[in-house]
Amino acid sequence: MRLSPFDKANGGVVLALLALFAAVSPAQAQRVKDLGGFQGIRTNQLTGYGVVVGLPGTGDDNLEYTVQSMRGVASRFGFQLPPGASPSLKNAAVVMITAELPPFAKPGQKLDITVSSMGKAKSLRGGTLILTPLQGADGQIYAMAQGNLAVGGLGADGADGSKIVVNTPSSGRIPEGATVERVVDTGFDRAPMLTFNLARADFTTAQRVQEAINSRFGGARARAIDGVSIAVQAPAGADVRAELMSEIENLTVEAAEAAAKVIVNARTGTVVINSAVRVSPAAVTHGKLTVRIDEAQNVSQPLPFSKGETVMEQHSAVNVEEEKHPMFLMQPGPKLADVVKAVNAIGASPADLVAILEALKEAGALKAELIIL
Repeated sequence: MRLSPFDKANGGVVLALLALFAAVSPAQAQRVKDLGGFQGIRTNQLTGYGVVVGLPGTGDDNLEYTVQSMRGVASRFGFQLPPGASPSLKNAAVVMITAELPPFAKPGQKLDITVSSMGKAKSLRGGTLILTPLQGADGQIYAMAQGNLAVGGLGADGADGSKIVVNTPSSGRIPEGATVERVVDTGFDRAPMLTFNLARADFTTAQRVQEAINSRFGGARARAIDGVSIAVQAPAGADVRAELMSEIENLTVEAAEAAAKVIVNARTGTVVINSAVRVSPAAVTHGKLTVRIDEAQNVSQPLPFSKGETVMEQHSAVNVEEEKHPMFLMQPGPKLADVVKAVNAIGASPADLVAILEALKEAGALKAELIIL
């Protein structure tokens, strides 16, 4: 017999007689963990400003802030550059370092980092990042970065000014190039309630997640606050809460049907229609005007001994053609396939499809939100 985290926290023994909410799962049943995540448990962005050295003449050269950065690096090791000195630093470049700190990362764990040039460096290939602190949004240092860069791009310059660039040589990565030094306090083991947030706001889905949790653990332990958040009473103890969160994430619910949407990218002609789209009866006619202009140049040759001159004559022929299509009756479409079939039947190109969908929406025949990117 397996006890729930609530039973373990209270030290009681109860029979597990509660059926899971998704015992009879429909085809669209999803795990709760695929619908969102717990509040406060998130990745954090880290950034840092550093110097890459060891470049084969592809660095920043004599940029002022590169020189200032190198002065700072030298001073950390007890060296002082002469006042007014402006060394040519073709083998160094100032860079911005970015990384993502995952939730619950512990000191000593490794992070992948991205290193990008901030100056005139042509390439970071072959460079080494000097030890650099990585800070969070609160200004605290959470990791230290250092290592050899892996750069996928390359560039080459010719003596005549020609050059070739493949991919992006001014940016690279260092796998496991940073070491975590500080833990982010999530506070999940102290708050009286755990809050699960849906990735997409939907009151129906929030209500179903609430019902799934209450059905699994009994009572009214979960409560949907709004269309995004579901608050859950949490037992004391980090270990018990971790087990509770695991069980909640693995519950299955039937997510609410998405709102009817038609998304059109007018630049590429891409059209996406979800399964909730419906159409009402509508008559659609589709035609287009084609203007054709033919230009021709003719040579006018004078008669012999006429003292005339040979001249070029321009001739233009302008024709207007209209493609005629009969009016098409769009039947009510209860399914996505019916909508697609009806649109294809009138022979619309991707460019024309935007205008047709807009007209159907204005006429009230398209029962969906039309989004044009």
